Amino acid sequence: MKRILQKICAMLVCVTLVCAMPSIQAAAGYEIPGSCLVQTDSGASGTVKTLDCDYANNAYLSLRDIAMVLSGTEKGFSLDIAKASVALNLGGAYAPVGTENAPWGEEELPELSVRRNEFTVNGEKTIYYTLILPMSSGYYDCFMMAADLAMILDVNLSVPAAGSLEIYTQEPFRISPESLEQAGYFYGVNSVLAGDATTGEIYYRYQSDAAYPIASTSKLMTCLLAMEAISTGQLSLNQSVTISEAAQMLAESADGVLPLKAGKQITVQELLLGALLPSSNECAFSLAETIAGSEEAFVERMNQKALELGLSQAMFYNSHGLPAYTQDPVPSKRQNRMSAEDMFRMVSYMLKVYPQITDITSLKSAVIESLGVEVKNSNPLLHNMAAVTGLKTGTTNKAGACLVTSLRGEDGAVEHDLVVVLLGAENSIERGRVAGLLATYALQTFRTGAEASRNPEAGAAGQTPHNLPTHGEAAVDWILKTAEKRQKER
Repeated sequence: MKRILQKICAMLVCVTLVCAMPSIQAAAGYEIPGSCLVQTDSGASGTVKTLDCDYANNAYLSLRDIAMVLSGTEKGFSLDIAKASVALNLGGAYAPVGTENAPWGEEELPELSVRRNEFTVNGEKTIYYTLILPMSSGYYDCFMMAADLAMILDVNLSVPAAGSLEIYTQEPFRISPESLEQAGYFYGVNSVLAGDATTGEIYYRYQSDAAYPIASTSKLMTCLLAMEAISTGQLSLNQSVTISEAAQMLAESADGVLPLKAGKQITVQELLLGALLPSSNECAFSLAETIAGSEEAFVERMNQKALELGLSQAMFYNSHGLPAYTQDPVPSKRQNRMSAEDMFRMVSYMLKVYPQITDITSLKSAVIESLGVEVKNSNPLLHNMAAVTGLKTGTTNKAGACLVTSLRGEDGAVEHDLVVVLLGAENSIERGRVAGLLATYALQTFRTGAEASRNPEAGAAGQTPHNLPTHGEAAVDWILKTAEKRQKER
């Protein structure tokens, strides 16, 4: 079985695709065409074209081919694909265009890149990274990571043999972070943690006790102190704040987000919107000055609050999370840091004491009237998962791409706040995908219990880790066990 899987060239991320292709040595910057045989539990089958993007095994699937295979099943969907947009409608009848399930032609592939093309599901805007390719027929096809498609369709997948994929439309999408860890999937991130902020139960953690740079997720501490100042009466949401020259300088720098001008006024509510949605550094800085008189004094409060909350690995140098240089002849470049466990503890406190923070972080967009501009939420999962209520993204070269996600879980009696912390993904594509997988796992675990989520016999497909090829976009969750189980059943 191990030998078979090592020959597979198009693999799934998590519980997703592993397809066989001719053995090709790939160099970065190329798209490698391939294919695999896809079958469903209803008996339908077809050849699905794949594209390995940049590296072998980094496989994206043809949505038209998959739509044709699933046509007539409970997981069928319709498609409308244009040059830079995709509309997918669950349960819709797919209209063939004549290129489905056919092998690749002889034409040379154009230059392609993974992009955040416009992508709607049932008319709702989502955020996924895809490849859209013009076909020789004149129609467009969209190629999508199988992990993303599996989450949209809520289907289970397995690889019974090299070169084939089975889609189980009656089985929901499930993952096992423990198996992903042992397969090497989390080598591409600094740390992750998923848990229930309401109870304090941690579902899964990986390198969660080590401190790493946290970039703009630092603004959660800034906004926590702002909420605290509002609760004590020091500030009010409608209070006007006069922008300082220092805040204007930050706004005009390469790291500026919003056009704040010295002497102009903006409300505390608008500063919170700016800091949390588009991640405005100048808005966080202005909050710091307003609360403590200077950013230096505010940073002291940040570190004091970290001590009060028991955040043993936390250290703050500024209010926004950008790199901070010392004044030494050879300046040191420092960044705010925290462990995933510290972040979980801080966010759990915030959601319990100031739950109204999600009134802001759950907004997909908002208008800042003082500036006359509309700002958009930078959290990708807010567009892809209905349960998401926040919280904050962050990116610097050193910190990588970070995301702290909150989700609403309901057990029939009490609403719970679930939290996923991801620090140090290599890019925004991986940030969204890894956080999405863990958010799905957190919801599954909340609904079924931690033991059921870890137990492969408790209603989920098998989840046995093996020594598999590792890649940021091509790690396998439970494929080996599933494939072995299916073979035994035949």
